[in-house]
Amino acid sequence: MTLHTFKRHVRESIKSLGRNGWMTFASASAVTVTLLLVGVFFVVMFNINHFAQKVENDVEIRVHIELTADSRQKDVLRRQIEAIPNVKEVRYSSKDEELKRLIKSMGDEGSSFRLFEQDNPLSDVYVVKAAHPQDTVKIAKQIETLPFVHKVNYGQGTVEKLFDALKVARNVGLVLILGLLFTAMFLISNTIKITIFARRREIEIMRLVGATNGFIRWPFFLEGLWLGMLGALFPIAALSIVYYNVYQVYEQWVSLPFFELLPFSPFMWQLSALLLAIGAGIGIWGSVMSVRKFLKV
Repeated sequence: MTLHTFKRHVRESIKSLGRNGWMTFASASAVTVTLLLVGVFFVVMFNINHFAQKVENDVEIRVHIELTADSRQKDVLRRQIEAIPNVKEVRYSSKDEELKRLIKSMGDEGSSFRLFEQDNPLSDVYVVKAAHPQDTVKIAKQIETLPFVHKVNYGQGTVEKLFDALKVARNVGLVLILGLLFTAMFLISNTIKITIFARRREIEIMRLVGATNGFIRWPFFLEGLWLGMLGALFPIAALSIVYYNVYQVYEQWVSLPFFELLPFSPFMWQLSALLLAIGAGIGIWGSVMSVRKFLKV
């Protein structure tokens, strides 16, 4: 196809959008409504995933060393822990540091524990992080079998439930988003079918004068592209405005320490590009399927 022919297809596809105003509006609206729902789910799911990653990265294994272990035995234990597959980091925390941590974590009530500063009953600790948070439980169970280990604490029971809940949330969100995308494809495909059916005479004339199948398809292909991108503009604008204001209010007035929203930039720019690409893809797919299956040109 020559550049001249391509420019002609672009002009014709844009003119067609204007000539078929109501059909253009119906098609773009179908994309708009669906992408708005998809965008809301994306915002929720991306923030949940961000929260999940933060929680997972904060999970650590605390290995309490036997009080009778000397420095050489502690070094042996450290090397054994580091040799376990998928161990990312091993950090030593002395019993004095553990006592300070305990006092700080207890807030106002922590001052009562200062009595133990002279005779500290706590153990020295190795703080272990897994390369992949999901390996935390497996690594902890391996560490429990090592010599000079008094106790291993990684939030037994709670960590497993947390990982299971996060996995379910991610899977449910993915299924819902895929379902909405297929719904969008179905809606735009059916809407474009009606548009193409209404223009069947135009297509018949083009075929009679010798137009090839490809020549006939290209304007519809481009129309689907414009419709999809046009339908994505409102969801992008609406979500950007709403998310910007929600983010500002949350940061200024709420800002929970255990949950933070994704920053507006670059998150919304990335989401906008994604919605625009999805809209274009849905429009193209709807046009291609309608022409190929129902017009048989």
